[in-house]
Amino acid sequence: MKLRSATPADAAALARLGRDAFCASFAHLYREEDLQAFLAATHSPEKVAAEIADPAMAIVLAVADDGALLGYCKLVLACGWPEHARAQPVVEIKQFYTQPHATGRGIGAALMDWTLAEAQRQGAKEIQLSVWSENHGGQRFYARYGFSKIADIHFIVGQQRDEEFLFAKLL
Repeated sequence: MKLRSATPADAAALARLGRDAFCASFAHLYREEDLQAFLAATHSPEKVAAEIADPAMAIVLAVADDGALLGYCKLVLACGWPEHARAQPVVEIKQFYTQPHATGRGIGAALMDWTLAEAQRQGAKEIQLSVWSENHGGQRFYARYGFSKIADIHFIVGQQRDEEFLFAKLL
């Protein structure tokens, strides 16, 4: 496995992985029409291509030796929740996904190591992310890297409002 920055040619594969990973974990929570609208707005090739082109976002891919996309992280070089910031500048992990069949292979660890190093390279003093309140495995993973809960927040998909936790780490 190697890590590399996303390029415009990766937009379709990145959108597909985002959809697949989100659905594998969360599709059961939502009405179908809400889920489809969310996926179209968040995980379309056009949306991902715009994010790849955005200089305020860094996207790293974990790629297998055969070129298969194993996971990715989107790092927004701005603060997602400024009202909860404890240090400036703050960056946000927007999406941190791996292939549903590829968990437990060190992909998440490699992505997180890159993400923390990139945040520091960008001069960030804090890094934030949101995690679903019932995603205990994700919460344990983030805690291993020094993240802790700092606030209760919400995540909206259509008509549903999910309880989320804002996790953060001072750098």
